[in-house]
Amino acid sequence: MTKPRLPSGQRADILLAAIVGVIVAVSTIWSAGGLHFVHVRAFLMMAVGLVALAFRRRAPVLATTVAGVSTAYYYIGPFPDGMEMLTFAVASYLAAAQGQRVAAYVGTAAGLSVFAGAEFLIGPPNVFRFLGVLAWALVVVIAGEVTRYHRAYLDEARRRVAEAERTREEEALRRATEERLRIARELHDVLAHKISLINVQAGAALHRRDPDQAYAALSAIKDASKETLRELRTTLGVLRQVDEAQPLAPAPSLDHLDELISHTKSAGLPVDLTISGDRVPLPSPVDLTAYRIIQEALTNAVRHAGSATATVLVRYDPDRVAVEIADDGRGHAAAEGNGIRGMRERAATVGGALTAANRPGGGFLVHASLPLAPADPPSPPDR
Repeated sequence: MTKPRLPSGQRADILLAAIVGVIVAVSTIWSAGGLHFVHVRAFLMMAVGLVALAFRRRAPVLATTVAGVSTAYYYIGPFPDGMEMLTFAVASYLAAAQGQRVAAYVGTAAGLSVFAGAEFLIGPPNVFRFLGVLAWALVVVIAGEVTRYHRAYLDEARRRVAEAERTREEEALRRATEERLRIARELHDVLAHKISLINVQAGAALHRRDPDQAYAALSAIKDASKETLRELRTTLGVLRQVDEAQPLAPAPSLDHLDELISHTKSAGLPVDLTISGDRVPLPSPVDLTAYRIIQEALTNAVRHAGSATATVLVRYDPDRVAVEIADDGRGHAAAEGNGIRGMRERAATVGGALTAANRPGGGFLVHASLPLAPADPPSPPDR
């Protein structure tokens, strides 16, 4: 059966008391001129303070008080001078340094009271000796307080460093998440639109018996696949180191609407484009967002509208740009799939709003309002 071991703190206190005891005993024997000149009562008085020091964690107020009083009694008694004051100094300093302020103050006051009573009531009084002891005791307590404040300062500094590191990691994670979502939306928009056009043209080429019409469909497939590869290269360029001597193609914008509508018409969906208001340069994020919303809405119309026509309205206002895409086809459920959810997220990232719903008279309508200078875009929703 193993014996219970003392806590590590208790063992450390016992070791500290033993070291202080050796120093005090050796200094006292040296001061007295030999062991035979030191009375056993002097060692007993030393032992009282050392035992109190060994148990300072369990009863800090009592231990510091006993150490202070025993030290005072030692110096006013008929004992040889030594370093008995070291016992009280260590107990008082550690109490103040570890935040046990009551123990430090009560122990110091108790020791000084006993010493002052002996000094002035029993006599002969020695004011300078008392002031020296008082100053020494105050220096010990102040040193403990300074140590405690310094330790608290270092702990706070370490906490702030850890908090700053955690904040940096969270910010980096947030930015990485936003970048992944942005790339996912870009890839979805590029692939969904272009592959839909290629699919429609391939189906048309398969069912057309006229070679000229089949060749026209194949030509449209070639153009669409070439454009897809170009946009994929632009999108994926952010994921790798790109040579500055090989600049990527510019990001799509409303300046490329004619090309987008031309591809959509070649897929079999007639599109009428209307632009109203004074056209002004748009911030790059807003310009790209407006283009992608129109692209995704037309892609959905090609997929789901059937035999229909579509209209695209771009309206420039002084503080925002609005885009509206409508078709008169058979309509489809406005479920929050990747397409509609992606359009909503795109609009939200620039501080705008988007609605998508079936039209009362048939067909589908997508409307987005995008501010030209969004103040503080919201974070993208969790996926």
